[in-house]
Amino acid sequence: MAHASNIMTGITPDHNLAFFNIPLLPRNGALDAPCPFCHQHGQWNVELDLVSFRCKRAICDLCYGSGWIETGDDARAFHDIVMSPQGYPMWIVRYAPVR
Repeated sequence: MAHASNIMTGITPDHNLAFFNIPLLPRNGALDAPCPFCHQHGQWNVELDLVSFRCKRAICDLCYGSGWIETGDDARAFHDIVMSPQGYPMWIVRYAPVR
């Protein structure tokens, strides 16, 4: 049986429900400044059901989901999943330039 819902869509990071039920992320020693876009959350709700509180989230493109940004010149390493040549998923370390 379907449940009642009141789905809110098109939520941006400046909306008052964007960070509902999303905790602040702790600072990593390699990262220097709080992300000005996601405000230390790393993600935000883009769709939220106001009845069941189920949500769809977007990862911040500026901090890559860490909530903090590197202010130095070093590239930042983060883990990612890609398809191997054999056709199965595998973990890799990707290096992103500092913006």
